Amino acid sequence: MEYLAFILWCFLVALAGGLVGLVLGNLRLPATVLLATSPATGTGANLVISAVAAGTASIAHVRAGRINWRLFAWMAPPSVAGAVAGGYLSGVIDEDTLLLAIAAVLLYSAAQLARWTPPQRRPAQEGAAAVDANAAADAADAPLDVRAAVLTGAFIGLLGGMVGLILGSLRMPALLRFVGEVPQRAVGTNLAVGVLVGVAGALGHLPSAAPDWGLAALGSAASIPGALLGSRLTGRLSEVQLVRAIAAVLLLAAVAMAVQAIA
Repeated sequence: MEYLAFILWCFLVALAGGLVGLVLGNLRLPATVLLATSPATGTGANLVISAVAAGTASIAHVRAGRINWRLFAWMAPPSVAGAVAGGYLSGVIDEDTLLLAIAAVLLYSAAQLARWTPPQRRPAQEGAAAVDANAAADAADAPLDVRAAVLTGAFIGLLGGMVGLILGSLRMPALLRFVGEVPQRAVGTNLAVGVLVGVAGALGHLPSAAPDWGLAALGSAASIPGALLGSRLTGRLSEVQLVRAIAAVLLLAAVAMAVQAIA
């Protein structure tokens, strides 16, 4: 029964994560560690599952054109480098204190995104060609802050390396608020970056404690259909609905992280 509950939980977490562009490894971590042979192997298994779920959801986002590859190229390398550095520093800072600080940031981000409104856009013109022209004009009028992408990617990767999480829940509000990406592309780009961060984190655990591969395989198999379904539902939400959904999931992630730190 415990393993059946774990399979269902992995499916639901991947479904929610695929929908809003988050890996949500912190929601899965307690259950994974509980069933693993040790906390270290459970953390590694959780990172493997996160990488698989993010990679699966990214497939649908690639096909739908919801990944900004230029932004990915700027954000992924510092995120991976930060995660590796965070792994080396993981024993320096008290993990519970760090988790509580991250939970506070998530709560603040959820409150900010709950009040998010779409940016002003050009008046709609008639015809499909005109719609494409408007979309191109909007993209040109709203350049992305690449420096913010590099800095936030490195910083969030560092925090994630310290606590053994991908922390896409922090990277998503950074993409929306600081980098200036539109919600649909932020969802896909965040998941694509999360794939590399998850793989790097899992590899980082190999020298000290290999992941619980049986549990990782079980969770990954359950996460694949959930991630696929969630990512396909992304395009059915308006920008406002998508951001509200992200805010709700951030709130849930913040509560889970705070409980994990206190417990």
